[in-house]
Amino acid sequence: MKYNQLGKSDLKVSEICLGTMTYGQQNTIEEAHEQLDYSIAQGVNFIDAAEMYPVPTSSETYGLTETYIGEWLKRQQRDQLIIATKIAGPGRGFKWVRGGAKAIDRDNIKQAVDDSLKRLQTDYIDLYQIHWPDRYVPRFGQTVFDPAQVVGETVPIAEQLAVFDDVIKAGKIRYIGLSNETPWGVAQFSNAAKQLGLPKVVSIQNVYNLLNRVFDGALAEAVFHEEIGLLAYSPLAFGFLTGKYLNGKPEKARVTLFENFGQRYLKPKVSQAVAAYVEIAKRHQLTPAHLALAFVRSRWFVPSTIIGATTLEQLKENLESVNVVLSKDILEELDIVHAQSPNPAP
Repeated sequence: MKYNQLGKSDLKVSEICLGTMTYGQQNTIEEAHEQLDYSIAQGVNFIDAAEMYPVPTSSETYGLTETYIGEWLKRQQRDQLIIATKIAGPGRGFKWVRGGAKAIDRDNIKQAVDDSLKRLQTDYIDLYQIHWPDRYVPRFGQTVFDPAQVVGETVPIAEQLAVFDDVIKAGKIRYIGLSNETPWGVAQFSNAAKQLGLPKVVSIQNVYNLLNRVFDGALAEAVFHEEIGLLAYSPLAFGFLTGKYLNGKPEKARVTLFENFGQRYLKPKVSQAVAAYVEIAKRHQLTPAHLALAFVRSRWFVPSTIIGATTLEQLKENLESVNVVLSKDILEELDIVHAQSPNPAP
């Protein structure tokens, strides 16, 4: 396992980050702890959660992911681990999240941080992320910005940073990150931090995989100039890049269990692209999962790739991908497919 610096922080994160959004929904606490133990034994030091996990979220399961991690974390050597979590933010309609996941303002930030610390049973959070921007942005497969949806007030970015500055000074969090953000948002957070002497964003957690390389454009330029690392989520595109959906929907797969999930991967050209990537993997004696994960790991802007699994067997295969380094020829083959079917699941 390799370890990379996360942005301009002093955090050295494992190149694989363990995602946990199934804990409390598809995974029991015993299964969660088994995954955590195995991952740490393989060199993973980076664990990502969120206050709204597990997903799909509900009033009955809200906070269980952090709770499961907390029960495990209290028995670990805390300073050897990097724990990340997120504040849900507004506009998600979850009434059970602090009465409706309100704005990223002082009261909500402080309560969300304190609640996460309690569930995680820790004194500090290494990386605290804004799960969704405190403003309208296109979400989950939407690609068109609609000015008509820019309604109501939002918390100024400088004000958000000022609150995080106080929480950092209080020792409750170490660094801040963004998630599901845009190039405009990255620039605004970076400029406000520089001009006002406030905490600098060190990471952005956005979707990135062979079916969705939108990040390669303006966002890549933004993080290059601002020295921000991408924590790539959905590197297997909800499992589509394993090829398991080419012949229907497996019984226990997430897209089968939860009908509203994975809609961005049910678009017309996805199956064609997936079939081409699976063929490349077979031709080079790789599993489709190893090919997809090794591709994301090869990107210059990705210090850590977030993987998730519902079974220990899936987790083992995903972690074994760190031993795969794609040759220039394989990368060129992937680019050819991408050119033929560019971003079929943005």
